[in-house]
Amino acid sequence: MQVNALDHVNIITDQLDATAEFYKALLGLDRRDAPAPLTPQNAQWMYDAGDKAIIHINSTDCPRTFDREVQPGALTGALHHVALNCTGYDETMRRIEAMGLPSQSNFVAAIGLRQIFTPDPNNVLLELNFFGD
Repeated sequence: MQVNALDHVNIITDQLDATAEFYKALLGLDRRDAPAPLTPQNAQWMYDAGDKAIIHINSTDCPRTFDREVQPGALTGALHHVALNCTGYDETMRRIEAMGLPSQSNFVAAIGLRQIFTPDPNNVLLELNFFGD
């Protein structure tokens, strides 16, 4: 067995629409209804430019195969952050400022990496990575 890539991140929220719109506005992801048996009222999937659903957003009452208690709100809990490889650093900073989001920037000179850290509406901490951008 081998791991080929991170497939997706699932976010459970009591703010389905706001969360989907956040990822659309900030990252330019394409918002689509999740496949049946999920419904547009309980699940939205966010697609990247390669047509891959990288963020699955589920309402708190959405049925789950592996169900457990989820309490949206605390800053990402034991999961420290979700890192996304991105392009368009300056445009992303403009979007963050326009959306009034808190953020922290970092530069890792040894590998030419600029980073932006910002939370989503559910306090999931995002690490947006821009290599050579």
